[in-house]
Amino acid sequence: MADIIPFPRTRAPEPLWREALGRSLRAAREEQGDRLIDTAERAGISPQYLSEIERGRKEPSSEMIAAVTGALGIELSTLLLEIAGDVQRLQRLRRPTGPAGPVLMAA
Repeated sequence: MADIIPFPRTRAPEPLWREALGRSLRAAREEQGDRLIDTAERAGISPQYLSEIERGRKEPSSEMIAAVTGALGIELSTLLLEIAGDVQRLQRLRRPTGPAGPVLMAA
């Protein structure tokens, strides 16, 4: 007789908001051909801090996000839609592969 053993699904970690935010901000800045130092100056923050935001190392406040989006001339709603799309794409890529249900094992 065979035993049915549930297949353990290992769930990949969810993408981090700060990493998705950083990727979107960097992409927007680079699309405009803007230098990090120029965007940081317009936003009123240090280039080092902006770099850490773009690399997903810092979790900026809503005020900081508003300052950077303002410096880039992008709408917050546009940024949020880009981040949502990025997170959805990453979730699809990180879905576990393998059997979808229990595994039948011979006794």
